[in-house]
Order: sequence, then structure tokens, then C-alpha cells
Amino acid sequence: MTGVKKRFGATIALAGVDLAVQAGQVLSLVGENGAGKSTLMKVLSGAHHPDEGTMAIDGQPYAPRDPLDARRAGVAMIYQELSMARHLSVMENILLGVEPTAGPFMRWGQVRTRAAAAMKEVGREDIPLDIPVGQLSVAEQQLVEIARAVANECRVLIFDEPTSSLTQSDIVRLFHLIRRLKTRGQAIVYISHFLEEVKEISDVFTVLRDGQSVGAGNTADVPAEKIIAMMVGRQVADLYPRSPRKQGEVILSTDRIAGLTKPRSASFSLHQGEVVGIAGLVGAGRTELLRAMFGLDAIAGGEVRLATHVGPASPARRWAQGMGIVSEDRKTEGLALSLSVGNNLTLSKLTGMGPAGLVFPGRQNRIAGEWIRQMRVKCSGPTQPIGALSGGNQQKVAIARLLHHDVDVLLLDEPTRGIDVGSKAQIYQLIDELALAGKAILMVSSYLPELMGICDRIAVMCRGMLGPARPVAGLTEHQIMIEATGSENAA
Repeated sequence: MTGVKKRFGATIALAGVDLAVQAGQVLSLVGENGAGKSTLMKVLSGAHHPDEGTMAIDGQPYAPRDPLDARRAGVAMIYQELSMARHLSVMENILLGVEPTAGPFMRWGQVRTRAAAAMKEVGREDIPLDIPVGQLSVAEQQLVEIARAVANECRVLIFDEPTSSLTQSDIVRLFHLIRRLKTRGQAIVYISHFLEEVKEISDVFTVLRDGQSVGAGNTADVPAEKIIAMMVGRQVADLYPRSPRKQGEVILSTDRIAGLTKPRSASFSLHQGEVVGIAGLVGAGRTELLRAMFGLDAIAGGEVRLATHVGPASPARRWAQGMGIVSEDRKTEGLALSLSVGNNLTLSKLTGMGPAGLVFPGRQNRIAGEWIRQMRVKCSGPTQPIGALSGGNQQKVAIARLLHHDVDVLLLDEPTRGIDVGSKAQIYQLIDELALAGKAILMVSSYLPELMGICDRIAVMCRGMLGPARPVAGLTEHQIMIEATGSENAA
């Protein structure tokens, strides 16, 4: 890719980027949210047309009309935000657009054979080929997305945050797959905010910042701290701030709460001015616990106490009682992607924006604009559709909604998933400031370093059962993983 430029209205997304990947090489593309990584890869995969610049594969000009044209040319992208037909089966999704046919008829035997081989490649033959993709978990859908690219035997594969929804065992399988593809001579571009993954899986790296390439090199030769400095344009010191916190009264507690399927039993207490983390594997029941407490899922047994309120409540009541939630699935549940940034930020609390229940757009936009500035959301303004923002900036808006509502208890489900290092540091600082202000934060995360870095106590959930919340000072990542996998009970 040479001199690639792309503009969206007044926004310059790419300002003349050069990128080269060799056959049998893994290149990590890193940078903050909004740096231009996804836009550059959408140009490569045919989803966007460049305004200027050229591309070539094996020295031959390459200018795809659309993603299907790119896939036929041997270029495929696995998107961070899943892009499958949820009503179609696993095998139909894997071969979608490149189905083997005989005249007007589908060769279903070949479809099944090729889909099964692709799922075997990603190490998940156990996933049924005939069920609709919409019935799978987010992690399983991610693996089907990867299998779709593998099935087409593409020569250039782009992985955009592929591990954000995967379990540790699935990540290990994915890395084995990438190494196999590398030995076959395929070129791989790997986008990730997890620098430990970048260091482990890639040969070379390129850093984008503000639509420009600002650094590159051999991954093994450059320390992670230097890569971070290239990404954010400054040194990021003290990634996990921990100010002296004063623990207040218990504001949220559960007593053997159980859902219809998960959690099976969860008892804990959360104090004002405290950050409690919930660790565990994907599917352990952590998300279900937060949803049950907030009233999104039914409670089958046990008790929830929020301040002076006892028992289950609807989400509307929870908002009124001072509790807010940030969903792990921002695309389908956390945000209304067709609405503006301002509407997404303020819709849970519209008081004070006009008389007699009316909402004056000018007033609403001024309030939203203040949160946009405070959270450093990269957008053109409150009226911009939130679907046009990068994933990290969308997540900032989701968190800003809770701050606008001035809740006392914040339920954060994977709040830094898909967010760059600079934005993570900002959110960690915000969580610390909220705890100092007396807010209570319950945080689910699959990234143990951040739980260890910002939480006061951590509880581990395994197969729907929540263990006791213990001080971070007495825990290790190894110990948490043993409890999360149930290994301490193994014979």
C-alpha cells in the first residue's frame, strides 16, 4: 500500500500511509482508536475506496471494487465487530459469497465438507454446522468468522482485534493457526491493543497515529514502552493509578442470587468508594450476574439489596435508584447505533433540557458537548451518528452516559474491550477518580492485569459460582486463573 489517503467529509482518516507485508510474515498494526487502523484495513479489504494511493499484490495492481472482489483476489478481513448473517447456519456463513454450485443448485455436500475443514483448522469441530449463528456465543461467532476467512484460502488475512471475545484456550488455538498460516506463506496483518499479543505473535509492527505511519520495526527489537510512546505521542506513566481510597458504607449486596441458568449462586458486598473486580472465563456467568442485578435478566432465587432498596427491579427502576450499566456488547445492546452521539449520551436522563418534559436540542447538545470534551471523544460533535465512531470512542460515550446520569453504582462489563492503551489509561484514571468521589464500581474483565491494577478486591466466578471477594494484595494472576478454571478442585 503506497500513499493511501482517505477523507470522510472534513475528517482526514488516512494522510498518505505506506504499508508492506511479506509472504509468510505477521505484521502488527497498532495505534490508538481513531488512528486509522480499521480504515486502512477496510481500504485493503475492499470496503472503502482510497481517495489517493495505490495497492499491489505480488507486484500486480490491486484495486478491489468491494469486499467480495477482494476475497476473490485472496484478501479477507475478520472484523472486530462481527459481520455475519445471524439467521443462517454456521456452514452457510463460512461459505457465504463463495458457495460451490452446479448451475443454479448449491453443492451442499461440498459446503459441509469445506466448512467442517475450516472449523477443524480453528480447533472447534465441536460447534454444530447446522445451527443458526445467532444461537452461538459471541466467542463462538468470532471463531466462525475466522473459519470463514480460512475456508477461502486467502493469501492475505487481516485480523482486527480477534481475541477480544475469546477464551484463553481459544486464543492459544488461534495463535497456533496463525503460525500454521505463516508457514504456508500467507501474509497476515494483526490489529490488537494487547501489546503482549503483539510481542508474541508478530514479526514486525507499524504504528499509526492521526492517519499517518509514525513508526515501524522488528517486534522483538523494540520494547513495549517505546511502542506505546509511538502510539500516543507521549510517555504513558502509571497506567493503573491507585489513590488512597476511603471505604464507605455497603451500597450494593447480594445474597445467593441465582438466575434462570447463570449465575448459580453469587454473594458479595460492594462499598462506597470501592472498586471490586469479577474475574473468570468467558461463559462463567459474570455478565449474567450484572444483568440480573440491573433487571435485564430474571432472578430465580436469592436477594439483591441496593442502598435501601431490596429485591429485583426493572432497568428503569435501577436507573432511578442510582445504578447504571455498561454492556459488554456495545454494538447490539449498549448503544443505539442509528442515533447521534448526543442522544446516546443523554437519553437515560433528559431532565433540565427544556420545560414541561420538552427537550431543546440546543440545550441537549451543549450538555452532551461538555461530556464529549471531558471524555475526549473523537467526533465531529453531538449530532454525529455514533455508528460512525471508532469502537473505543463509542465505549467512551457509553461510560459518559453513566456519568451524565450521576449514578452511585457503576456496573462495568468489559469496559476497556477494544480500546487503545491511551484511552485505557484515561478510563483507569476516571475509575480511580470516581472511587475517590465515593462511587462504587463493580467491574467484569477478562484482562487480569487491569483487575489487579485498579481493583481493591477481586472475586472469581467459575461455572456460575462466585467465590469470596479478597484484597488484591493477597492475590496473584496464577492463583486467579487456577480458581477460574476450577483447577483447585481437580483431583
